[in-house]
Formats: sequence, structure tokens, C-alpha cells
Amino acid sequence: MMNEEKRFSFYELGELAEKAPKLFGIPTGTKLDEMFYKLEEEDGKLVKKPLGGLPYLSIFNISGIPDTGKSLFAEQFAAYQAAKGYKVLFVTVESPANFLYSAIREKCKALGLDFDEAEKNIVVIDASEEEELRENPKALMETMAYAIKEKKITNVIIDSITGLYEHKEMMARQIVRQFFNFLKKWRQTGLFISQKRSAQASESVEAAGGLAVAHIVDGTIVVDKKLIMSQREANLYKKDIGDVIRFIRIDGCRLSGHDTRTWVFEITDAGTVEIIAPLSEYIRR
Repeated sequence: MMNEEKRFSFYELGELAEKAPKLFGIPTGTKLDEMFYKLEEEDGKLVKKPLGGLPYLSIFNISGIPDTGKSLFAEQFAAYQAAKGYKVLFVTVESPANFLYSAIREKCKALGLDFDEAEKNIVVIDASEEEELRENPKALMETMAYAIKEKKITNVIIDSITGLYEHKEMMARQIVRQFFNFLKKWRQTGLFISQKRSAQASESVEAAGGLAVAHIVDGTIVVDKKLIMSQREANLYKKDIGDVIRFIRIDGCRLSGHDTRTWVFEITDAGTVEIIAPLSEYIRR
């Protein structure tokens, strides 16, 4: 007797209306909140309306070479959301979790946020000191699922996703896809921090694991830096030789419109990300 043929579900587009997420922003506490937008009709014309943050339920890849502010941005997002009363799950893969406490405290101090509120709303999973969590995606996701359910988490940060496949990059696409689908299932807004390899162009979306990482997620934010080494560059950027200028760019987003320009940003003395102006305007000024 032959087994019945397995059939998969299909939908008419209209049947998905009730499941479709609303389009609004999850604030990051940076100028990025003004760089995502949606279109609304006014007087018969479509106009851009700032979304006010990352698109709700989006999963973003933050990609860059070392010391470009990836983790600082993630910490700032976590501090801002937690201080506003939203639960954040922070999975530390590179740095031990106890260092995160000091980083969040300093971010709150610099941004004028309520650290007491942030402290109780950030939940940490330390995969940096637990090899089983780094090497076994299923074990890590089970731990994350328990935390999300018990603590009513709404935002998840993995710093870095690269650390989950650092010596097995052939599996990068599979591992990133698993965590992407996991966060979608649990209806989370998420950030994946991605490291670059030395051979990869610093301004591209490519990260360890190749372009597969960028293809899977909803969007990529690329952070970059340039060391000023000539008088021409010093004159162009109004910097001294030996200074560093930093860039940030939204490189694609499936869920909403976005500013595609390269922007200049700074890392303040307090370790916060401050986005200054589009590169073209910065140079003109």
C-alpha cells in the first residue's frame, strides 16, 4: 500500500491579511529612526512618513570590520528599548556577559536613560562561556525560547551571529536561516551582529559566511571607518591626518522604504553612536 502523497499548504493573498504585521518603528535611540519611512496618501499624493525606528518584527544584520561601532549600536538599542519598558534578550557570543552590565550602565548615563528600568528589562544569555550554546544551535534556541516565553521578550540581539559558525563558515547560511526563522516564529525584532573577514570590502554587505547572511535577513546596516592618510583626504573630510571618519548606510530593507545614502557618524567619548549628516552634506559643509 502506497503512502499518501504529502501536501503543503497554500494561501490566497487575502487570507494573509490578519497575519500581516503592522508597519511601525522600533526606536533605536539614534538618527536611524528617521531614515526608515512608509508612504501615506495626503491630498491625493503619496508622501514619506518617518517610521520612527527599525520596522517592527524586522531582523537586521549589522555588518562591519572591527571597531566600527557594531556592538556599541546594539548596546545602545538595547539600553534605549529596555529603559522605555520593553524586554530585550541579549545573547553574548564574543564577550562575557558581565561586561555588558557596565556597557549598558554607561550608555544609560550618557543618554539620560533610566538604568534601573533598563536593568530589569534586559535578559542575558552568555554563550561566550558556554561551548554547548555556541556549537549547538538547537540548544541555544531552546534556551532563547524559554527566556522569550518566561520574560515576555520583544527584541533579540545576537552579538555576534558570526561566533556561532566561526570555524564552520560552510554552514553559515543554514545557521543564520535557523535563527532568522526562529525569531520570526517568536515574533521578535532582532539584530544580528556580523564580523567581516580581512579579504572582504569594508563598505560591502558581505560578512563572514559570505553574502548568504545578507540575503537571508530583512535588511543590512553597514558600518565602516576610514583612516585619513593623505592631505587630500584631510581637506575633503575636514579632518587631520591620522584621524578616523566613520560611515553608516542602510543597505536594503524588505519591509519599508529607507534612506539609501551614506551617512557620517561619530562614537562619542561616552561610547554612544551619534549620526551626524549624509556624507555629501558633510563634505559640502
